Amino acid sequence: MEKNVVDNRGQVLFVGAGPGDPDLITLKGKKALEEADRVIYAGSLVNPEILTHCRAGIALFDSAGLTLEETLEIMVEGVKQQEKVVRLHTGDPSVYGAIQEQMQLLDAQGIHYSVIPGVSSVFAAAAALKKEFTLPEVSQTLILTRLAGRTPVPEKENLALLAQHQASMAIFLSVQEIGEVVETLCQGYSSDTPVAVVYRASWPDEQILYGTLETIEELVKRAGIRKHAQILVGDFLRENPGARSKLYDPKFTHEYRQGQNA
Repeated sequence: MEKNVVDNRGQVLFVGAGPGDPDLITLKGKKALEEADRVIYAGSLVNPEILTHCRAGIALFDSAGLTLEETLEIMVEGVKQQEKVVRLHTGDPSVYGAIQEQMQLLDAQGIHYSVIPGVSSVFAAAAALKKEFTLPEVSQTLILTRLAGRTPVPEKENLALLAQHQASMAIFLSVQEIGEVVETLCQGYSSDTPVAVVYRASWPDEQILYGTLETIEELVKRAGIRKHAQILVGDFLRENPGARSKLYDPKFTHEYRQGQNA
């Protein structure tokens, strides 16, 4: 059965707004906003300052109170009017952005769309901490995950199972259950494993808490942090934790440089 194809020049652009700092939107994302005829944005998460890139007088829609179907209706309406529609998501839309279900419905309508990536809050958090997730002889793996809640997690991705790897880990959307997070992580990591909680990374009211699996729950509760925070776990957070990188070791030979005494 043929899809219902909307025959016009309208299009939808999914744009990552970045973690909060308006300067952290990509140049391509900024250009999309400047050229947009209508913008649907996640008002509960996106910094409203980013909307200043839009032309005056265009249609702006806050999706915070909308359903998927209502959001799609706004997109389709714009496309039928040959508009450039921007769907503005916080961070990078491919990480907990719920864009797949939107794209599937656009596919069913025969509507052209594309995705412009953004800076995820996980990387803004690492920048705030001045830490690197992947350190030689410490961790070469970064796990992005969340605690199961109203949105379930596949059993094979249970946080306790992932903790067994003792890799660098970034936990989204879970700080409100910090006690359960700590209890679960302790099934894989030692109690003295360092933890950082970064609230609203890159925003003016950014807050950083340092602790261990033994202390972080109390610190988070004392600070009253219940949302908008990254939980980062692993030995990469330790002071001077890693060996030196091979790439810049004077004894290491690669295609651009002959190592000393090689």
